[in-house]
Amino acid sequence: MMSDSEFVLREDNSVYETEEPVLYSVADGIATVTMNRPGFNNAQNSQMTYALDAALRQAVNDDAVKVIVLRGAGKHFSAGHDIGTPGRDINKEFERAHLWWDHTNKPGGEQLYAREQEVYLGMCRRWRELPKPTIAMVQGACIAGGLMLAWVCDLIVASDDAFFQDPVVRMGIPGVEYFAHPYEMDPRIAKEFLFTGDRMPAARAYEVGMVNRVVSREELEATTYALAEKVAKQPRMGLALTKQAINHVEDLAGKRTAMDAVFAWHHFAHAHNELLSGDKLGGFDAKGMAQANKQAAGDGKPA
Repeated sequence: MMSDSEFVLREDNSVYETEEPVLYSVADGIATVTMNRPGFNNAQNSQMTYALDAALRQAVNDDAVKVIVLRGAGKHFSAGHDIGTPGRDINKEFERAHLWWDHTNKPGGEQLYAREQEVYLGMCRRWRELPKPTIAMVQGACIAGGLMLAWVCDLIVASDDAFFQDPVVRMGIPGVEYFAHPYEMDPRIAKEFLFTGDRMPAARAYEVGMVNRVVSREELEATTYALAEKVAKQPRMGLALTKQAINHVEDLAGKRTAMDAVFAWHHFAHAHNELLSGDKLGGFDAKGMAQANKQAAGDGKPA
């Protein structure tokens, strides 16, 4: 019989393709934070997550920065959480940003529960609440964990070829950990979005209020930075207070407590999957999910 005093030895076999998973620069009062794993469609491993946290902290601490732009290098904004690249570092210990213990040696459901409190739900809440305006510049795929990164930003500018998708119900899981779906869109639309796992084109995302502006891929960067420059002209404290006010209204509407509940259901689903199949992700790896996404899109071609 296993008790919570029994620990597990897990080997870390991750191999990173870059030592710079996030790039950072500042110009004209705008900090640019760029996800830099284009070879893996900016899949988010812990290396990237902690690098994002460090870059955002740097932007907050720099009094010259008024606005932060989050973007992804390459063809896609982000294909989601890393569930299958050589750099998947789920068994690597990092210096944690929140007061949760290390997950790497914990048994059973405790492993993922502790890890995702830290790097998924905890980090996203941390970034949503930073006091400077953030703008997501989204092109191509914004899938699952990619949604979380876009949704924590205050504004989203998307290219007309961008699409948004949360296909994790296919894994038996009720949406990604930062469960903002019924706050980003009407609940009935959120149900369809999750039930089908279909891609939502940028134009539809604009219609449902998820996206602020949709422009061509060629205009995306100029439009995003023009918006950032306009926001940056406002007083720093006024922007911070306005952001706090609107975030507070969302939380009064139940956003934070809803996420706590859904996070628990999310991890029940992981445990249920493991009991049924021995795999927390319902038998899907990165290649399996990518193939299923292509088939769901109906074209059989790479996104």
